[in-house]
Amino acid sequence: MDETLKPALERIAAALERLAPPPRATPAFEGARLFRHDPATGAFHPAPDYPLPLDSLMGVDRQKARFLENLQRFARGLPCNHALLWGVRGTGKSSLAKAAFMAAAQEAPDLKLVEVDRDQVTALPALFDELRARSERFVVLCDDLSFEEGAAAAKALKSALEGGVSGPPANVLFVATSNRRHLMPRGHTEDRGLIATAEDAEEEVSVSDRFGLWVGFPPMDQPTYLAAVTGYAERYGLAVVDLDRRALQWAQLRGGRSGRVAWQFIRDLAGELGKPLPL
Repeated sequence: MDETLKPALERIAAALERLAPPPRATPAFEGARLFRHDPATGAFHPAPDYPLPLDSLMGVDRQKARFLENLQRFARGLPCNHALLWGVRGTGKSSLAKAAFMAAAQEAPDLKLVEVDRDQVTALPALFDELRARSERFVVLCDDLSFEEGAAAAKALKSALEGGVSGPPANVLFVATSNRRHLMPRGHTEDRGLIATAEDAEEEVSVSDRFGLWVGFPPMDQPTYLAAVTGYAERYGLAVVDLDRRALQWAQLRGGRSGRVAWQFIRDLAGELGKPLPL
């Protein structure tokens, strides 16, 4: 080597090292049960335990029982299904997923929950491969999932759930919540042509078939809504003589009844009465 070139080559090598991304740290799952995944850095950021107890969710007893049973099977290493919680907004899909996880984790210390953003579905295959080698069992939760990015995101999720030639990870259970059973975005575009659009739609709809467990959350009728309000009021010691009337007025102002509306009414009532709540 020409010695006159050596300093220049060393500077080039040093500059390339600075440009290269740092090696990803080995994830540590000790000290927390809930994590949020950042695919850009590979980091798993710990989050505090979800504070709302499962038995405090009102008006969704059937959904609680079915989802928790599947989750407990997964925690024990028994056959189970990836789960899709779908239905109208505000019915408690996300709250049920996290509260049921906390209930199952009480009996399974190695159970962890990793939340992923719906806009980062394309990173799921790599995440599943990373979790496959771990000794813990992981519930991967994607809230409000839909394929706004089109068929590419749908293909990535199918690849993650099917696992390619190595098969799906036995220690990963995927749970998604969505307002739509078939996960398709509203206003599906047709600017790619009718055939291409139809193929994209078929790709997106077929993803829902990969979920073996569908748990539906229908609109809440008035008796169920009032029962939820009464249950919350009794649980947290909120006594008023005109509870039903006020709860119905609150729902009317909000334009509908749901578990979320019932809980927001209870929060307002608790604030008025000076009573603390867990959330």
